[in-house]
Amino acid sequence: MASEKKRDVLDLALLDAGIRTRIEEAVLRLFSEREFHRVGFGEIAAAANVSLQTIYKYYESKEALLYSCLDTWLGILALRMVDHLQGIETYQDKLRKVFWVVLDFFDHHPKVAQLIMSSVYLNTWSRNQTFRQPRLMGGLMQTLAEGRAQGILTDEVDEKVLLDYFLGVMERLVHMHIMRGEQEPLAAKANVLFKMLWRAIAKPA
Repeated sequence: MASEKKRDVLDLALLDAGIRTRIEEAVLRLFSEREFHRVGFGEIAAAANVSLQTIYKYYESKEALLYSCLDTWLGILALRMVDHLQGIETYQDKLRKVFWVVLDFFDHHPKVAQLIMSSVYLNTWSRNQTFRQPRLMGGLMQTLAEGRAQGILTDEVDEKVLLDYFLGVMERLVHMHIMRGEQEPLAAKANVLFKMLWRAIAKPA
């Protein structure tokens, strides 16, 4: 397994950056418009203007292709989160900024959210190595653990439940915002939405 993982990473590192970008753009467009089973490998290759052999060589399966691309986009979100948290001192402001960054990311990348809604099967993705998202989820978990350690967040549940709660609220907000076709950016409502979430997870005074 370890050698297979190393080979996969090496293969993608050798893939021309321009070709990889075209593949990821094709995946984003096709899988955000239709469910996973309705998109074919050949269609992806044609949309990306690459050979089917190239797709197979670097990704091996449609599932691996989808999750690799998703890993790229969530990696961008993780980097933005780390960047935006620089210099923020108070804990509540830090968590508010995390909340805003996620909403703002999907405001600017709605197709990523649409892809997750239409084509990502959680049970299948959980068996793929990209599911863990150590930088993104690890950062969130660390932030929540910090809040509990400081006596700011509720200690009635552990960090995993707090993470589920935090992510669950944001996921629902993003998905319904898109499904309702709302035009105002969701991040514009971040402060009031975060206050509602904060009241649910903060330790009572």
